[in-house]
Amino acid sequence: MRALRALGLALLLALPAACGRDGAQAPEAAAAPPVPLLWKASDADNTVYLLGSFHLLTPEDYPLDPRIDAAFEDAEHVVFELDPAEMAGPALGEAMRAAATRTDGRRLQDELPEASWRQLQAWAADNGVSVDTLQSFEPWYASLLVSLSRMRALGLDPALGLDRHFGRRATEAGKGVEGLETGAEQIALFDGMDAEQQRQALDEALGSPEELEANLREMHARWRAGDGEGLYAGSALRLREQYPALYARVNVERNQAWLSRLQALLDEGGEGEDALVVVGALHLLGEDGVVEMLRAEGYAVERL
Repeated sequence: MRALRALGLALLLALPAACGRDGAQAPEAAAAPPVPLLWKASDADNTVYLLGSFHLLTPEDYPLDPRIDAAFEDAEHVVFELDPAEMAGPALGEAMRAAATRTDGRRLQDELPEASWRQLQAWAADNGVSVDTLQSFEPWYASLLVSLSRMRALGLDPALGLDRHFGRRATEAGKGVEGLETGAEQIALFDGMDAEQQRQALDEALGSPEELEANLREMHARWRAGDGEGLYAGSALRLREQYPALYARVNVERNQAWLSRLQALLDEGGEGEDALVVVGALHLLGEDGVVEMLRAEGYAVERL
């Protein structure tokens, strides 16, 4: 079941905007900055910096490595999975809830095994959530609520993720910003899961808090260490091996869709119009990640 747990974490990390609130500030901390998952792709005229984000971070993950700040300063515009305005606005969360609201006349309870329903009731009681409110939602949405609450309990906050951080900084600096996807496209990643995948994702979210904490801390530690190989092997690789169709939909197909836009940034931008691209780290890693896709197209790509 570890691959399914990797699925739940990968999906949650792929779609932070609809789950968190803006406004958190990251105070400086004494710990050494995380080692960045940062690459530089170049052609004759332009540079695109590729930064692997962890979408939920802690105050201790700041300040960032100077290499990241240098890439941000060099970039004329910043590209995210979602446009920062959509990322921070309330409409995305409302659209997610609307997509998750049942229209088949059934209750969430009707779709879950009795053991899962009892676990969800216990979680709701412990967290001050009305279980009656959950009855109108599909399992994937309940799994997000549970997972996010447990991530927050560990001090991981979507408002401190790198995409939110640089969305604020880019806006304040007057840099151009854009998104590679729309919120509707990202919500469809969740809503498109079949019934069994949704139930399994909820079961994983409701499973052992200790095991979930261990997995989250491992992923976060590997991201902090800049261990791209370990991060990929511990999540995406297992998902690819055991659920290849789903892996292709949530990762590879999105990477392929983004590739033409990244090529345009390199090929069509005016001389010196560099960009910083901030996306979930898993999209940059592995043989079917964006880094290798750009190399295969003949661009010079180096890790910074």
